[in-house]
Amino acid sequence: MTTFADSLKKEIARVARKELRDELGALRKAALQQRSDIAALKKQLKALQTQVNQLGRARAESARSTPPASAAGAGAQRGKPGRKVVFTAERLKTQRARLGLTQEQMARLLGVSSLSIWKWESGGAAPRASRVPRILQLLALGKREAMALVAPEALEAPSA
Repeated sequence: MTTFADSLKKEIARVARKELRDELGALRKAALQQRSDIAALKKQLKALQTQVNQLGRARAESARSTPPASAAGAGAQRGKPGRKVVFTAERLKTQRARLGLTQEQMARLLGVSSLSIWKWESGGAAPRASRVPRILQLLALGKREAMALVAPEALEAPSA
């Protein structure tokens, strides 16, 4: 009986190997096709990245050669034309003091909390990019203009 059992086991193993060989051949072909597809996609991606970089450089060069029309009339930009005005904590603090505004008044003008002003001035946080143009606009004001803006808000504060 052991001879029959051994023969049956060997036959089952042989048939299983034969079936697996066919299945593995199909899997190998699929894997090879997928590898070649991945390689083609990588080449395509590299070509597209190169194209994007070239377009970005071309756009930057065209932007440098023609100044934007809105930059000439911007009130927040002072000094040399084309010079970028950047937000700094020290500048905010000195300009607020020059305007004679408290942190609370500055916060009301900007529509933020006085804690935000304190954090911006101490360098503990930076304002969102959407707030920076408004901040720079306020810092460009003169003392009389700033006080004129603060005065109506001081009258509105007690009723609110």
